[in-house]
Amino acid sequence: MKNYHFAVFIGRFQPYHNGHHHIISQGLQRAEKIIILCGSAHLPVSHRNPWSFQQRKTMILNSFTKDEAERITVLPLMDSPYNDAIWSQSVQTIVNGVVQALNTMPHNTPRIALIGHSKDHSSFYLKMFPQWESIEVDNLDGLNATNLRDDYFSHAEHFAHSDSIFNALTPTGTQQFFAEQFSQTAFDTIRAEHEFIEDYKRQWQAAPYPPVFVTVDAVVIQSGHILLVKRRARPGKGLAALAGGFIRQHERLQDACIRELREETKLKIPEAVLRGCIKRQHTFDDPHRSSRGRTITHAFLIELPVSENLPKVKGGDDAEKAFWLPLADMNPEKMFEDHYFIIRHLLGE
Repeated sequence: MKNYHFAVFIGRFQPYHNGHHHIISQGLQRAEKIIILCGSAHLPVSHRNPWSFQQRKTMILNSFTKDEAERITVLPLMDSPYNDAIWSQSVQTIVNGVVQALNTMPHNTPRIALIGHSKDHSSFYLKMFPQWESIEVDNLDGLNATNLRDDYFSHAEHFAHSDSIFNALTPTGTQQFFAEQFSQTAFDTIRAEHEFIEDYKRQWQAAPYPPVFVTVDAVVIQSGHILLVKRRARPGKGLAALAGGFIRQHERLQDACIRELREETKLKIPEAVLRGCIKRQHTFDDPHRSSRGRTITHAFLIELPVSENLPKVKGGDDAEKAFWLPLADMNPEKMFEDHYFIIRHLLGE
């Protein structure tokens, strides 16, 4: 008899490896059903998040027998890097929905446990759900998805054969995905981004301390639209982004924001008007917000007066183009880094 009705496992699975598989296998022994929440869902492809939710779901379910897979539910979980309460609420809402749908004894209170292992600071979420019990599972051989991912894109030639180290560290579903579904084009795109990031970091290796970069971003709103740019270069080439960039040595933050905004969008609104329309500002400091390294950005919410005609804009500097987008049309899968979450935070969502 199982100890629990449901075991909940939260992870990013980039990629799904034997350590993840070990935890889920332990969960199948302890619980009747497993709920897997696949984090960082609906984000653009990047060297930190190369594989979509659906691809990771395929890796997971194809690593188990048919009977085992029928006991596993895999669902996407959006990040909320600047609001832990919203993220926690999302987890609870998803789990409660699955439990209500699958609970075979609706008149009994189901026993739910959160399963995982406390590997580092990123495992803080294991303490965020006191209403659930806990199943602690030892880490398998110290496996780390970040290292596995970096090795794969840095030394792919070592993983071309069936007896490769990569295959030895991943279950069958992951091996099948890479052999049959992960295209050369997709690999080349992500590897190019990965190489750009590695080259960028090498430029700072001689610094006496790890660098901390400071940037600014402009969240410009008018008549239900937001002003965005299309990035011209890596990282995030082709993605929609806020107008912004690095501050100069002798600039104040607000000055840098106005300068970057006008350089990248050619927005022909007097500087005094732009400053007068600043309604809010906030510092965004998620340690993983930028692949280039520790980057803290200061974002300014600029709300322009309602108008029937949006100001003309044109891409300049690092922007391929500038454009106004209805707020309802924002798509996190097509937006650079954490800009989608910055916008939502400053708009109070």
